[in-house]
Amino acid sequence: MTRSNWGVLLILLLGLQQLSGQVKYEREYRIRKAQFPEAALQVLDSRLDGVRRLRFYREVDSNRISYAVKFKKARLHYSVGFTQEGELEDVEFHITPVDIPEESWGSIQAELTDRFGRHKVREIRQQYPRAAFVSVEQTLRNAFQNLLLPERNYRLVLRVRNDRGSMPYEALFDADGKLLKLRKALPANYDHILY
Repeated sequence: MTRSNWGVLLILLLGLQQLSGQVKYEREYRIRKAQFPEAALQVLDSRLDGVRRLRFYREVDSNRISYAVKFKKARLHYSVGFTQEGELEDVEFHITPVDIPEESWGSIQAELTDRFGRHKVREIRQQYPRAAFVSVEQTLRNAFQNLLLPERNYRLVLRVRNDRGSMPYEALFDADGKLLKLRKALPANYDHILY
């Protein structure tokens, strides 16, 4: 091969590596309570009174393992995420566009329309990430009281239509509607279906 061919090959490989870094390789598996990190259970112990549909999950990402507990409390579907060591990562719950301030929702819609054109929002979650300067108790209290704080984020799962069909994406926006992160998502795991 000549030098110019090697250069083209190198640029092509670097471009493919960059594209593959933006895909979300995450799978979620339901587990028993005994398999959940003990430290995480201690954080949630007093908060799980009066919850329904309590389920525990292990999430395997392309570069890490995390845990989540999902439940329904006061008509909201919560998901509380933990690291492998049992430290609180974030608290999320399902919302609708009506629950987002109009100015923020307008910014989110404008960003998605500019970037993709045709899209359909499948799921919206309000997220309270655990900040370094906020205690675990304060983060949980803020999330369960649904406070409209500037630290909250909105996580959207959407379907984008293009020439080749549709592709799932996951987008993270801050409280003002500014895009923080965007990545392709894999379709849901259907390993449990037998043919």
